[in-house]
Amino acid sequence: MVFLYYDLAHIPPPIDNWVEDDGRVKFAPAPEKASRRAAARAEMESAAASVHGVGTIRITMNANLSDYDPTYGEFSVRALAPSSVVPFDALGQKISLTFSNGRTAQIWRVAPADAQVVRDKIGYNGNVELDALLRISNVLPGPAGGTIATEVLEYEMRQTQSGAVIARVRIGQ
Repeated sequence: MVFLYYDLAHIPPPIDNWVEDDGRVKFAPAPEKASRRAAARAEMESAAASVHGVGTIRITMNANLSDYDPTYGEFSVRALAPSSVVPFDALGQKISLTFSNGRTAQIWRVAPADAQVVRDKIGYNGNVELDALLRISNVLPGPAGGTIATEVLEYEMRQTQSGAVIARVRIGQ
């Protein structure tokens, strides 16, 4: 995610600094430093090149699903709320992933008759895994990292223990 952020922001990644901070280089015996430095640099340059042109991301996380609200006929997928932030911390950088259409994406409308079926699938513990497809919409640079803004295109929710599919949702359809 760090390499993706730098590519999207059109900022050259500080690979020299990252190589020197790499534990394989930092703690290597003096005769091995040069070869380990070269190996670390090659890995990082390869990783940086591999993210070029990426436009979508698939992410899996806890859905943080609300209880059913019969007044509105919906569940809230709180993991996709506009205020939600998915943090990534690597190479001394803090990258955040946000959902620019979270207000819409978090609402999962379910007919009252189907809500009980959903509750039965979820079970007593309420653990629901979310697998979301996101389109990158913007990047916001910041100190020691930044934010990748995305739009939720679709998601699938599964009961964490059994893997049973609870729903497949396409946003805007």
